[in-house]
Order: sequence, then C-alpha cells, then structure tokens
Amino acid sequence: MAAIRRDRFEVMLIGVDVKGAWRLLQEDQLGKYVPEAGPQLALIPGSEDQQIIRLDNQQPIGPIDAVFLILHGPQGEDGITQGLLRTLNLPFVGPDVLGSAIAMDKDVAKRLLEKAGLKVARGIAAYAHERDQLDYMDISGQLGLPMFVKPANMGSSVGVHKVKDETSFWAAIDDAFQYDRKIIIEEMIQGREVECAILGNERPRATAVGEILTPEEYSFDAKYEDENTAQLLIPTEVTEIELAQLREAALRAYRALNGEVMARVDMFLCPDGEICVNEVNTLPGFTNISMYPQLWEAAGLSYSDLIEELLEFAVSRHRAQQQLKTTWRMA
Repeated sequence: MAAIRRDRFEVMLIGVDVKGAWRLLQEDQLGKYVPEAGPQLALIPGSEDQQIIRLDNQQPIGPIDAVFLILHGPQGEDGITQGLLRTLNLPFVGPDVLGSAIAMDKDVAKRLLEKAGLKVARGIAAYAHERDQLDYMDISGQLGLPMFVKPANMGSSVGVHKVKDETSFWAAIDDAFQYDRKIIIEEMIQGREVECAILGNERPRATAVGEILTPEEYSFDAKYEDENTAQLLIPTEVTEIELAQLREAALRAYRALNGEVMARVDMFLCPDGEICVNEVNTLPGFTNISMYPQLWEAAGLSYSDLIEELLEFAVSRHRAQQQLKTTWRMA
C-alpha cells in the first residue's frame, strides 16, 4: 500500500474473512486478520463495470481497472480466484487459471518441470486413501534420510516437515493430510537455496538470484512474522556462469508452468554445480522482508515502478484475451 503511487492510482481494499466473505475494507482495518465487519460484497458476472457491489446499499464499488492479488495458498493462488476474476472479466496480477493451478500442485508441477528437462527432487505423491499403504522402510530406503513431507497444494511452509525417523515420518504424514488430500514425500537436496524473480508475459525477464540463510527450518513465522529469523542475501554471490544457468533454469521453469505477469522461482544450487528447481511461486510475498520486490529493487526497478509494471502486464494480457472469440454460430 505504501509503495503505490496515489497520484496515479485509486486503491480499494477487499479482504476475505475467515468465513470466506468478501468485505470492503478501510486502510486502518489492515492487520493480521480480516475483520468480520464492514460492507459485505457480492459478485455480478456479466456486468461491464459493476462486477462487485455492496450488499448494504446495492451500489457498485467500481469501476475496477485491475486487481492486485496478494493472496497465498489454496483458493487464492491455485486458480480458483483467478477463474472467478476471469468470469468477472477483470484483469489481475499473476498467472492465469492454468498456470496458477499447475504451479500450486507440486506433484503436477514437478512432472512438467521434468518434461522440460529440469532437475527436481526425487519423490512420491500419495493420496489420503493410500495412507495405510505407505511403507516407511521402503520410502526411506528410496529417498534417504532426512526427507521432506509436505502437502501437494499449500504454500508458506504450512504443513511442511523434515523427517529424520519413523516416528516423525508418521506425525508429518498425518499433519500434511490435514491440509490436502494429496501429499509429497521427497528427498532432501543438499545445496544453496536461491531464488530468482521473473516478470513479464511473452518475453519475461529474470533478476539476479537471492539466497536465504536460516539458523533453522524456514517456517511460516520466519517468512512473514520475524524479520530476524532469516538473512536474505540480495543479490547473492555466484559466478557469472552459475548466474546465467540459474536465470535460464528459472525462465524455463516459468514457461513450462505457463507463467505470466510474475513468479518467483526457488532453486537449489548443488555443490557439483547442478541446479534443482524446487518450486515456482506464482504470487510471491510482498512484505518488507520478501525476496521478490527486493530482487527487483536490486536490479534497479523500484517498488513503486514494479507495481506499475505488474499492473501493466495484467492489463495487457486482458486486452489480448478480449480479442479472442468466445462465441461461435453456425452460418
């Protein structure tokens, strides 16, 4: 909010409360949770400039030029909200429905990344109904210890566990299944954790890479709550050859998963120089301790200019979509 140029943009805040209601917010209501107060909103598909209205007075909040999504995880980053905005015919920041959905599903994403010739961590996917068929000895024999257990469709390190023995394995399995019906069990990759920011549609560009140094596992709190838990090196030190290879891998991953507008590609730079793609985050964090805006700042693109570019790419894609035929009639 602080970075948006108010002389160029009028900002309306829409929050989703814990019950799923959309509410029109004031800036002084910004906080950790969306309050269950304020005007509730309703959606009107098919309307050209009154797609979102207040229920209390039946008046539109628009017209709306673009939506800047800052949601994370299921129902925000997985194509559901993107599909809803497509139905409302509104431009939005971030990949379209397909790119959002496949990047969110770590199992599907890894298959596509492998198809594109990129290295990913070895692992297996398992569904909730297969829980009792999992064999700890067999899986640990294949993947080694420690290994990681995580929900297939989740983010921000929620439900992610580093497993070192059988007891922690089953505890991790049960916790991960609380968040998703499908989970991923994968090997631990030894290497430096580096991240690259991508921006653009048809001709995306990539930044240098940043690195995260943490004294412990990179938890939800470390990412969003505690500025002192993790140290971010932006940009981090790599050779020119390594940087070129990391950028190439990040752009290939972006294209493989139908990336558009923006994404942050997380990779491991292994001791032997090999690059392993961990995941592609389609709506990366935008807090003051987040990697994505800081990488672009280091590249010479200010936070305010970055927001404008993101909005421009969102509107440009929307205009191109508007040129496509959506109806067909037999002559």
